[in-house]
Order: sequence, then C-alpha cells, then structure tokens
Amino acid sequence: MALDFMQEIFDKIEAGRKPFWKVVLDTDVEERQVTAEASFEKMRSAWRAMLESVDNYRSDSRSVSGLVGGDAQKMWDYGAEQESLCGEYMQQVIATALCVGESNACMRRIVAAPTAGACGVLPAVLVPLFRRGAVDEDAIVRALYVASGIGAVIGYRACIAGASGGCQAEIGTASAMAAGALVDLRGGTADQIGQAVAMALKNLLGLVCDPVAGLVEVPCVKRNVIGAVNAVSSADMALAGILSRVPVDQVIDCMGEVGRRLPVEFRETALGGLAATPFGKSVKESMEQKRECPCAGEEIP
Repeated sequence: MALDFMQEIFDKIEAGRKPFWKVVLDTDVEERQVTAEASFEKMRSAWRAMLESVDNYRSDSRSVSGLVGGDAQKMWDYGAEQESLCGEYMQQVIATALCVGESNACMRRIVAAPTAGACGVLPAVLVPLFRRGAVDEDAIVRALYVASGIGAVIGYRACIAGASGGCQAEIGTASAMAAGALVDLRGGTADQIGQAVAMALKNLLGLVCDPVAGLVEVPCVKRNVIGAVNAVSSADMALAGILSRVPVDQVIDCMGEVGRRLPVEFRETALGGLAATPFGKSVKESMEQKRECPCAGEEIP
C-alpha cells in the first residue's frame, strides 16, 4: 500500500475532510483498481477470519515442540473463577492474545497482522470489544483500515519482519496498529491516532527477536500479550491527551534504525537472547534429535 509516512495521511485527512480509515481505503482502491465495496468486503473477510481464529481455538492442541498450548484456556478459567488484577476487558485481551498466538504455533488458521508471529495482538484488543457489543462489525472493519495504514507506513519506512528488525518490528508494529485502531474506535482524532502509534512503538523499541530453537513459540506467544496490553495503555494515554514528545514519523524512522543496528544474533536467527540460554539450547538439541529419530517422543522434557 503506497503510504510513505504518517504525515502524508494526516495531510490527506485535512485536505479531503475525510477520516483516517477512508484515506487508507481510497489508497487501496486506487492501488489495486477495485471498488470501495470490494475493498471493504475483503477487509471484512480478514476480520471474520480473526474471529474464527479465536472461535476455533483448541485447548488440547500442542505445538511441534510441545511447549505451547493450553495457556489461553488457563487464562479464560482464571477470569471465570475470580476477578483478575487488571479487570475484565484486559483479562479477555490477555486470553485472546494467547489464544491466537497458540493457534499460530499449533499450525491453525490465523491472520498475519502484520506477521504470523504477531497475529494475536489485533484480535486481542478488538474481539473482546466486539463480543461485548461495544462496537459493531462495520466499525471494526473501519478500524482495521486504520491499522493497515499504520502498518503500511511502518513497513515502508522501517520494517515489520523479525529477521530485519527484531521483535520490535513484529510485535511493536502490531501493537502500534492495534493502538491506532482502538483510538479510532473510541472516536479519537487523527493526531491522537498518531500519538498512540508513537507511544506504542517507543515502549517496545529495541525488543529483540530470539525464538527458542527457531520456532515461533517461545517467547513469541506471550509477547503477543505484551503487545496487546501495550496497545491498550498507549491508546488510553493518547485519548487522555498525553503526547509523544517525539513525532510519530521520527519514532518509526528510529525503530528502523535500531532494527538495522541490532546484532544478527537478535534478529530471528535463534543465536542469542532466550534462544541461547541453557534451556533454549536444550530445546534445540531435543528438536534436532527428534528430527533424526521421530520415535524420540512427543514433548520436550
């Protein structure tokens, strides 16, 4: 999607007297040469796939290593049995992020938003609002255009892949997209969307990508939770009128620069960080043994 910087979106909003989401939709229509209706329905299908990724969650599914699976159900059960420390909505955000992240690790259908490794962040903040009737489907779809525009700018100016810029590029971008979507759903201004994006990215700046044994499992699934929670807090701060002192486009450029300077060990190579801990190395060795001898058991000890 040809959106090069956030200020470009802000300028189009002011010039055309149209909302953020409509600028992004118009850009998609022009770029792909489709009707606005066709574009909107395609985005609606992505939203419904997100809903399905939550509805089709199976608590008995386990990932290839056996390390991931069942935690979302624990969070749902916890919320049903007692009041969580962070309240009902945030408890549902946490559970949903785990749910979709686990579904990805267990090879179930998800929506890459913007990547598979960060697939749980947007559904985590949106699905609970939708389920409680706080927003309708059309509002969600419009918010997804806002998220898409944010992701397009970050992808162009910085990066969205862990291999290129660390986990700040994946979870950080997803968190920024979710923060912007939430501000839009709450009736925030374009400037507040930009403030939320800037704060969400700043909060996760420098986050490394260090998947244990090279699998999108540990710590990836739980980082979806932190990305979602960060999105909610960033959105609330922006809606309260709190400003990012560093302008959003400068924050995005900074994230790209930090990503380029990250050592290769911290960019999805599984050579550093948590992947290089004794536990991480033991998982890698067990997985290698499993590949050599499939009869070596189903779970990592």
